[in-house]
Amino acid sequence: MRLVVVGNGMAGSRLVSEVRARSRDVRVTVFGEEAWQPYNRVLLSNVLAGTASPGQIRMQGPSWYADHDVTARLGVRVTRIDREARVVEAEDGTREPYDVCVLATGSEAVVPPIPGLAGERVVAFRTLDDCEAILRAAEGARRAIVIGGGLLGVEAARGLAGRGLPVTVLHLADHLMERQLDAEAGHVLAGTLAGLGVGVRLGVTITAVRADGSAELEGGEVVPGDLVVVACGVRPVAGLARDAGLAVDRGVLVDDRMRTSDPAIYAVGECAQHDGTVYGLVAPAWEQAGVAAAVLTGGEARYTGSRLVTRLKAAEVELAAMGETHLTDEDAEIVRFAHPARGTYRKLVIRDDRLVGAILVGETGAVGTLTQLYDRGTPLPGDRATLLFPGLAGPAAAESPTLMPDSATVCHCNNVSKRAIRACWESGARDVAAVAEGTRATTGCGTCRGAVEGLLSWLNRQDAEAPAG
Repeated sequence: MRLVVVGNGMAGSRLVSEVRARSRDVRVTVFGEEAWQPYNRVLLSNVLAGTASPGQIRMQGPSWYADHDVTARLGVRVTRIDREARVVEAEDGTREPYDVCVLATGSEAVVPPIPGLAGERVVAFRTLDDCEAILRAAEGARRAIVIGGGLLGVEAARGLAGRGLPVTVLHLADHLMERQLDAEAGHVLAGTLAGLGVGVRLGVTITAVRADGSAELEGGEVVPGDLVVVACGVRPVAGLARDAGLAVDRGVLVDDRMRTSDPAIYAVGECAQHDGTVYGLVAPAWEQAGVAAAVLTGGEARYTGSRLVTRLKAAEVELAAMGETHLTDEDAEIVRFAHPARGTYRKLVIRDDRLVGAILVGETGAVGTLTQLYDRGTPLPGDRATLLFPGLAGPAAAESPTLMPDSATVCHCNNVSKRAIRACWESGARDVAAVAEGTRATTGCGTCRGAVEGLLSWLNRQDAEAPAG
């Protein structure tokens, strides 16, 4: 079978690796519009902050394609899909025939129609090339402006502030990350950012960006700056599918097998729309890639949707949000704790004794337990405080890997359980790098690294203490 994958980001590269892990008989060609090898887009803010280099967020080694018999056309944009001839056409004149084509074209930055956003001091924040352009511009900048206070905007602002550059976030909504957080959590997050050198202006409308990099607000106020980063969200890249006559709404429409309206073409990741939803996070993209790879290699798999958990973990900024976070006391049982001076906010949303939503800002040690309760819909303990403050259940229950069930999910991005990590350890993996290679744990958002280290420490210690024989 000739498989052509259009897009080599986090979804496309995962699909290719999943297919190759299942079969060596598929002839695989992948086109990547970016010249970079696949990299972890979740960690771009670390590159901005200077805590990681582009090489450190790379997801595959330089020899991976040759080692796995995959033809990679990096830095080559696909311009057309000829469905009748089953051929993919690229901008360099290449015509690549396929039996099955998978679209993994991802998403692109939304640039609002504000005068001046095409200026040389303005950069969108989406790709590694964008990241490098921002860093070049930041070298001579004295103050930066980030347009947009969603997840991308907060990540960009924290990254630039980490380099000592004063930042002002300009956000149209009345609190930060309004899609994931309630107003009180957004207020706590803004306070945390203020302590790190990030100013936040809420409920403001930008009328123009000046050539010097400052921004004009409605009413005439001018916010000084000489670097503008646009982080106003993303939208699916679906033009190629639309031009090919595939069914497209906001994204490319797919069924439970990730097939489009043409059974020879599949779509995965941020360009795909399943059951009315376009997912913009890495975990659903990887789930979809796994389903498509299984189906393409003769297996049985169905994608039934994903339960979203948004994570942000940068230097001194941690948060997690899941489910129905905006319900009020009239709609559900709400349990919350707020300590704005310490940058802490915790909220549980409970209905019918099940966790249907949660927000954690600041200390996020409880996120693993809450995510499992949210995913599985299991009944909650009567003392809700033990969920907000795991230490109340006793240090052993809160910290000891021995009390963590083998079925517990440690890495939510890759759905890696304690059982899988233990099996990897028993096969010889003794450090995080080896476990990551064997299970992919820690290769998503990276927030599970501490838990993996704890499990390995416990397993290694048990091994050392075991009696001879």
